[in-house]
Amino acid sequence: MSEMQTKFHSGEDDALIVESVQDCTPIVERVAELVATGDTGSKDMRHAASFPNVIVEQYINDAGITFAEFVRNPVHAQRMLNDPALRAFRVWPGRV
Repeated sequence: MSEMQTKFHSGEDDALIVESVQDCTPIVERVAELVATGDTGSKDMRHAASFPNVIVEQYINDAGITFAEFVRNPVHAQRMLNDPALRAFRVWPGRV
């Protein structure tokens, strides 16, 4: 899988801009392979999605929460799992 890279840029007024970059293509391809083979886990433990780190980081930043809050409150994962814009990362298509 592609690792997330952090890049630093200087902006106006000596501002520091932090950019996170990740090639998500391998993850999308792996998800498509799992979907095609029907490898979605068991009835008791579904493999719902494989979200790249940059997608989780973007959600956290947009929601204005910490990673600890993201992990602690399952509503955040449910929002991501049910977001149609993130469909390419879904393995099991059921509603969560």
